[in-house]
Amino acid sequence: MSSSSSSGLTPVLADFAPLLVAWQRRHGRHTLPWQNTRDPYRVWLSEIMLQQTQVATVLAYYQRFLARFPTVTDLAAASLDEVLTLWAGLGYYSRARNLHACAQAVAQLHGGQFPHSALQLQTLPGIGRSTAAAIAAFCFGERVAILDGNVKRVLTRLLAFDGDLARSAEEKKLWLLATELLPQQPDMVAYTQGLMDMGATVCTPRAPQCPACPVSALCRGRETGEPTLFPVKTRKLKRSQRENWWLWLEHEGQVLLQQRPATGVWAGLWSLPLYDDEAALQQAAQSLGLGLGQSAALEIMPRIQHALTHFDWTLHTQRAELERRPTDAQISGHWVARERLADYALPAPLKKLMG
Repeated sequence: MSSSSSSGLTPVLADFAPLLVAWQRRHGRHTLPWQNTRDPYRVWLSEIMLQQTQVATVLAYYQRFLARFPTVTDLAAASLDEVLTLWAGLGYYSRARNLHACAQAVAQLHGGQFPHSALQLQTLPGIGRSTAAAIAAFCFGERVAILDGNVKRVLTRLLAFDGDLARSAEEKKLWLLATELLPQQPDMVAYTQGLMDMGATVCTPRAPQCPACPVSALCRGRETGEPTLFPVKTRKLKRSQRENWWLWLEHEGQVLLQQRPATGVWAGLWSLPLYDDEAALQQAAQSLGLGLGQSAALEIMPRIQHALTHFDWTLHTQRAELERRPTDAQISGHWVARERLADYALPAPLKKLMG
């Protein structure tokens, strides 16, 4: 379908929703812990965790969060540090900060009850249009379209939609088409889940399983012979390289941690002192008397390669066991017993480094 079409939905596409609903009820996913519930707290939590994260990774985090914060008011009452500690390792930490802010907004502005409409849900921190629609459809039966990454892939292939989704005008056209495809009640839950299941298990990014697809006969992308050309998005993120140095200081079984700033990478998490280059680390080490008054020598630890959304990060670490604890004037931070490190929100590569 050319994106220049005003609608482009032909009568045959009226079969799309019924076929998808029937497939989902027979072959879709039905046993995930956030399914078979209309509790907006549980659905919202799963939607936020599943953004840019695989189901297999989310499962354990989801269960731990519910065990610690059974309700949205429990989450709202927690400190951000508690939330970040449970989130540590899941990545994209702005999600955790928005999660906490959203819970507080629900508790303080809505009496602990999530709004029932997608439009109202979008007013909450960290809830975008697609997430709001998913909550409204699953929990409150609203007839509203979702359009996350998986769904964009399914629909652009179905329609051979060649509009560049890097352009907001083209994405708006796809939203309109997604809305036109919606079934009537009572199929909204199965339809919405079916779109997610199709994108996750059949209409995959690089190797779509077209023979297993219940709507392959309707799929214009398959007809082109190259369904993986959809969706079209020309604006690619330019990845950059970053290199930093950690200084790992220990004294009598305690490790020095510093809390990261409230904005930027790993905002609010706890880290070893981090330096822009090795010279800055060496200067800090010398100010502590390492190699002079302190007998400890710096031990070079294995280098870590860590990939984030926009850049590839090389992290070097040098470690020293100190005979005496430095003063705050020498180096500031919080000394934490090794056995209590699990109580702190540490970035995933640091958790791996420290065992």
